[in-house]
Amino acid sequence: MQVVSSFIPFPPIAIMANILQADGLVLDKCEHYEKMSFRNKYCISGANNPNQLSIPLVNGRNQRNTMASIAISNTEKWQQQHWRTLTSVYRQTPYWEYYEPSLEDLYTRKFEYLTEFSLASLNWVVKMLKVKLNITETTEYLSNYAADYLDLRKVKPGNLKFAPGTFPEYYQIFKDRIGFLPNLSILDLMFSEGPMTKNWLETHAQQIHAV
Repeated sequence: MQVVSSFIPFPPIAIMANILQADGLVLDKCEHYEKMSFRNKYCISGANNPNQLSIPLVNGRNQRNTMASIAISNTEKWQQQHWRTLTSVYRQTPYWEYYEPSLEDLYTRKFEYLTEFSLASLNWVVKMLKVKLNITETTEYLSNYAADYLDLRKVKPGNLKFAPGTFPEYYQIFKDRIGFLPNLSILDLMFSEGPMTKNWLETHAQQIHAV
């Protein structure tokens, strides 16, 4: 099975589970950007509520250009803000120090385009999880793919919900305060499970299927 996906920074756990089960991943840089999607944001935990970290875009989110041409607005120092939030939320988690040095590099390097940061974040996750994944990028837009492709491009935050108690739980640092938060960014799971993240995803893949 091949998976077709949008460029997504630090994908949600359910999407990442689908990706890791695939024989290959096709990233669509020819599709148009869509607001209210995962394309420029990722959701992490927080002391009181979930934190949605958004990457600011040149010309804002109300645009219909192809993903390959969506530029990041680096005047807003978003990387510094994201890193401070990640550090504040996760520095007491079991595997923060394990991932911190290599992860920080993504927040000090400059990225011009949204696809660049998304691909770099995905490659970082794949490397840390020691997964072999063949990643390719599209050269043209296709609205439909063959039956042996799993198309995740239409999966959005609004239609990727899990009923209470249906998402398998793992350690979350603020669970005692705000309860368990399902399907956060893969970062949340990695900071809790560390090198066992891949095994966790494989074990619970059917329970958290994205489509």
